[in-house]
Amino acid sequence: MSNNHRLWAQQLAKQYKKRQVVSDVDIEVSSGEIVGLLGPNGAGKTTTFYMLVGLIRADQGTIGLNQQDLTDLPIDARALHGVGYLAQEASIFRGLTVEENLLAILELRKELDRPTQRNLCQQLLQDFQIEHIRNNKGYSLSGGERRRVEIARVLAIEPKFILLDEPFAGVDPVSVKEIQKLLEKLCDQGIGLLITDHNVRATLAMCTRAYILHDGKLLAHGTPHELTHTQGVRDVYLGDDFELPTHPMHNINGLGPKRISKLLNHYGSMRAIMRASESDLVTVLGISQQQASAIHQQLHKQ
Repeated sequence: MSNNHRLWAQQLAKQYKKRQVVSDVDIEVSSGEIVGLLGPNGAGKTTTFYMLVGLIRADQGTIGLNQQDLTDLPIDARALHGVGYLAQEASIFRGLTVEENLLAILELRKELDRPTQRNLCQQLLQDFQIEHIRNNKGYSLSGGERRRVEIARVLAIEPKFILLDEPFAGVDPVSVKEIQKLLEKLCDQGIGLLITDHNVRATLAMCTRAYILHDGKLLAHGTPHELTHTQGVRDVYLGDDFELPTHPMHNINGLGPKRISKLLNHYGSMRAIMRASESDLVTVLGISQQQASAIHQQLHKQ
C-alpha cells in the first residue's frame, strides 16, 4: 500500500434552520497518521465528521482524497475510493458468526475469487486475534470483541483511510488499550486514521495531531502536547486539571522534563518518539552520540 495519500477538507460549512453549525473548517489526514477530531458537546465535530464520511452533505467546502474530489459522492462511493468508516453503533450482523461477518464484506469484492476471499478472511481472523471466536454469533460478542470484528471488516475493503466514530464507546478499559494497539498497527501499515470520541484522554494518548472545534469553528490544531498547553483549549474543553497519561519515557535517564517537552513538540506523540533514530535524538536534543545511544537503548526496552 502506498504511503503517500492525503484526505482533506477545505472550508466546510453546514447550516441547520439558519443556525450555522460548522463554519470554514479545514482538516487534513495523511497516510500512517492518527488524527483526532475533538471538542465539547455542540461544537460541530459530529457534523464535520459526518460530512467527511459522506453521511451529511456539506453546504459549502470541498472534500478530497489526493486529487480526487469526493464532495458529492455518497458514503459507499467514498468507500470504493478507499475511505472506510467505523460507526459508533454496532454494525456487525448479529445473527452471523464472526467468520461469516468478514466473508459478507469480502464477497463484495468481485475481483477476488472464492479461495482468495477465504485466505484473506483467515488472515484477518489471525491479525485481529479473533480466530478463537470465529464461530461465535455476533450477538454473543463482548464490546471489545465486537469492535475488533468491526475494524477487521473495514480492513476487508483495504482502505487508505478509516474514519472512526466513538471507537472506545461501550468498551471496558482493558479493551480500550487493546483497540489502541490495533489502531496503532493499522497506522504502521500506512493507513490514515481520523478519530472522534468523547474519551479525550484515550484519543489524545495515541494521536499524532488533533483538531479542536468550538462553536462550529476550529479553535486549535496541533500535537496533543501543544493542545494540552493551550489555555483556550483548557478553558472551553479540557479543564485546568487535565493531563496526558504518563509514559515510561519519563523514567529514562537523561530525559528530564525539558528534553521530553522538546521531543513532544518535535514529534507530536509518544509513538513517533519511540521511532526516532539515534541521529534524530542528537539533532533534536542537541546531545552527544553517546547520550543519544543510551537514551535510544532505554526507549526500546519499554
